[in-house]
Amino acid sequence: GIIPSKLAMVLKLFGNPLSTCTRRVATVLKEKNVPYELVVIDFAKGEHKSPAFLEKQPFGQVPYIDDEGFTLFESRAICRYIATKFKDQGTPLIPDAADVKALGKLEQAISIEGQNFDIFAAGLAAEKVFRP
Repeated sequence: GIIPSKLAMVLKLFGNPLSTCTRRVATVLKEKNVPYELVVIDFAKGEHKSPAFLEKQPFGQVPYIDDEGFTLFESRAICRYIATKFKDQGTPLIPDAADVKALGKLEQAISIEGQNFDIFAAGLAAEKVFRP
C-alpha cells in the first residue's frame, strides 16, 4: 500500500514584528535558511499575558518558539539553539567546539551585544517605536 508522507512540521515563532527580540530570532532563522511561521502576538490585546501564552512563556514576553513540540523562550537561547540544530545549513554562526579561541570570541561578542548594545538599542526602540 501507499504510505502517506509525513508533512514536515514548520518551526513556529511566537512574537511581534515590532519586537527587537523577535527580530533577533527571525534574523538567525533567515541566516540558517530555516522555514518558520510567525505567530503574531498582539500586545494591544494583551495576548502575551493570557493564560495560554504564560504556559509557554511564564514572563509574558516575546518571543518563544515551538519546534515540533519543543518550546523554548529567551531570544538569545533560541538563537543558539537554532544555530546549533541547523549548523550544517545556511550561514555558519557558531564555531566548531574544538576551536576554543573562536568560541571565546563568540561569547565575548554575545556579552557585548547583551550588556553594552542591547540596553541602549532597546531604549531607543522604546522611544521611537513604542512610545509614539
